[in-house]
Amino acid sequence: MNTYRRRTALVAVGALTAGLLLTAPQPASAANLIRNPGFETAGAGDMPYCWEKSGWGDNDFAFTTTPDAHTGSKAMKVELTRRVDGDRKALITESAECAPVVTPGRQYDLGLWYKTTTPDASVTLFRHDTTAGWQYWTDLKTLEMAGTWTEATVRTPEVPAGTDRISWGVSVYGTGSATTDDYTMEQVAAPVPPPECTGTAEQCANGKWDVLPTKNPVRSMHSVVLNNGKVLLIAGSGNNESMFRAGTFTSAVYDPQKGTYKVIPTPKDMFCAGHVQLQDGRVLVMSGNKAYPVPGGHGYEGFKDSYVFDPETETYSRTNDMNDGHWYPSATILGNGDVISFGGLREDSSGSVTAELFSEAEQQWQPLWKVNQTWSYWGLYPSMILMQDGRLFYSGSHVFGNNIPGTGSAIYDYAANTITQVPGLQKKDERDQSASVLLPPAQDQKVLTLGGGNIDSNPEANRLTDIIDLKRPDPSYAAGPPIPQGTVDLGDGPVPQTGDQGKMYVSAVLLPDGKVLETGGALHNRANPVFETSVFDPESETFDPVAVDPEARGYHSSAFLLPDGRVMTTGDNPGNGSWNHDVSVYSPPYLFKGPRPSITSVIDTEWNYGDTQRITVDRPIAKAELIRPAAVTHSSDPNQRFVDLPLSVDGGNVDLNVTSNPNLAPPGWYMLFAVDANGVPSVAKWVHLQGPRALKATDASAHVHDFADAPEGKVTGPGKKRTSQKVSPAISGCDRHYGSINVCVPTDFPAEVRKTTAARCAWLKANDYGRLKVNGKDDPLGLDRDRDGITCGKKDLTRR
Repeated sequence: MNTYRRRTALVAVGALTAGLLLTAPQPASAANLIRNPGFETAGAGDMPYCWEKSGWGDNDFAFTTTPDAHTGSKAMKVELTRRVDGDRKALITESAECAPVVTPGRQYDLGLWYKTTTPDASVTLFRHDTTAGWQYWTDLKTLEMAGTWTEATVRTPEVPAGTDRISWGVSVYGTGSATTDDYTMEQVAAPVPPPECTGTAEQCANGKWDVLPTKNPVRSMHSVVLNNGKVLLIAGSGNNESMFRAGTFTSAVYDPQKGTYKVIPTPKDMFCAGHVQLQDGRVLVMSGNKAYPVPGGHGYEGFKDSYVFDPETETYSRTNDMNDGHWYPSATILGNGDVISFGGLREDSSGSVTAELFSEAEQQWQPLWKVNQTWSYWGLYPSMILMQDGRLFYSGSHVFGNNIPGTGSAIYDYAANTITQVPGLQKKDERDQSASVLLPPAQDQKVLTLGGGNIDSNPEANRLTDIIDLKRPDPSYAAGPPIPQGTVDLGDGPVPQTGDQGKMYVSAVLLPDGKVLETGGALHNRANPVFETSVFDPESETFDPVAVDPEARGYHSSAFLLPDGRVMTTGDNPGNGSWNHDVSVYSPPYLFKGPRPSITSVIDTEWNYGDTQRITVDRPIAKAELIRPAAVTHSSDPNQRFVDLPLSVDGGNVDLNVTSNPNLAPPGWYMLFAVDANGVPSVAKWVHLQGPRALKATDASAHVHDFADAPEGKVTGPGKKRTSQKVSPAISGCDRHYGSINVCVPTDFPAEVRKTTAARCAWLKANDYGRLKVNGKDDPLGLDRDRDGITCGKKDLTRR
């Protein structure tokens, strides 16, 4: 498997010193922010004034000031004659004298004229952070090969906060040359004033929730947005033992356009399976529930079976088996289209230490001997996020009980078969059912982790957030702002949260305006729903409370983005075994800010890496992006990502520049949104990304810059081969000595009700458990003091 690992270092190989000018410098014009845009002013050494040599890696190169100019008498030629790795680039000198001043939040139009003999040339930007100094920002545009002078234009993303200057130029990262001249840089005009509100003042500020009139017909805990705009809702047995025993397994396809559901025959109990969308838009579903727990015996068991769901035929077909059972497995698509999976429970209910690899080329799970193994137990639904160099970041989000040993988060390198612990995650053993998301845009490589608790010890869930910048040479989590508090239902109706009360079972959804919606959750294990929804802004790193979902959304709930820009939420499965079939849909504030832009045409829906793709819009837009459709369960969707598309605008024609790095946007179907200056998005169009075109498959990340290069945490390699990890039968936080299998009596009650039988029984009554049958002779929670086989009777409450 190619993980496209890059070890890079930006090295300025010809930085200028002040003075030694042969002629007076040419100032920037009133509009053009570039000093010496045509290289006509000589500088120190062999580089023009305000330009420097830069690059890295093993290659043979030359920088030449050539008379073959677009205008004037000079142009700059950068050439690679041999390349093993790395690049060479001519950049604006990173100094206060030369680097253009920029304003955070504003955008800039960049332009240049060029000729190239290689398809591997790109417009590259660096930015000066007032705290951290100069750092790589982004690659904006891949230059098409051109034998004659050709103009290239592109618009930057909004300048990040804390940035005061930028530097940019053209990188060459394949053999051949790029000759450039006549650079321009102009600040984009300020955005238009905000439009008038088209809804109520409350809707314009906080959005609006609607509970749909038609209920979800299945007990779905898995939600996948398909490439035709419909939604696959997978239940399997729906955490219902009677349906399991009857062999009744269900899924449904929801059509948001029609508001209808179609129940789909489902071949196996996919309750708590893993799932991911393959490159062609089909859905790979792996493992599921082989058996429910037996009191005093085994716990949940996972099977080896795997299936593919086809959105066109709306049917499942079986693949070959996995090497191991994996109840609650991870599923991450890689830059080459392969899928890697870890964790979960085996067929004997022990923890799986087997890494699994599904080959895109072969369309099957690979035999064990073909897959690198560390023999590590990653837990259940470990959140494994693909990084821009092909490594995986384990964020620390998982389900059920304590985190893995160590710091609770790590960088996993498949090619080197090593795990490097990453520090900083707060309360790492209370991040059960937290959510983690790669923040917009994916190019920034920042991950946000929110909330969590611990199903085994059952403390009050927390409101912690942690943010990590994976571009930093030695990344570590830093504490983020606390999740806003809402209300919590402790049994007598909602009351305001107090102290440090937060929530587990958090849902986090990327929005097309570049923000993150977090919603739903509960204070304890499958009890005490929290009603709170807010929007996180990655730029300011702040939360803004918004309208609240009126429905409880705890265990087995899902939230996901629809192609029309709304967010849909489903499910809730409290410990008493009931299920919420109501479906809610949230319309964010941006849908009440006036007319939406419309993508009137997409010239080509088949996209390759490094492409420039043209769309037309009916009115001006400020940005465009690709959002990977959701495949979410249990607060977990590690493949969710928002990929910025730098754009060039010519009236209603917009040219979008597609990343050349498949690790930033793994192959598959994406929702394409166009967004105006007020953050109002279009309805999405579907595009299919694959390739690469200009880059070779063995070097698909030929232009990835220095980040997370040498983490200082503890590094471990492959461990001793073993078959499994011992796991408690009570790993799901449920004591199976009581009630039916789909009822979850906590193994540990909340602190305030642990001391007496009366208090525990009152808590069960408040949460609608009723009186429960005792399974067997053991009564570990002391709920059947009179030994009549039924919990919480009158004599149970009076006996000591």
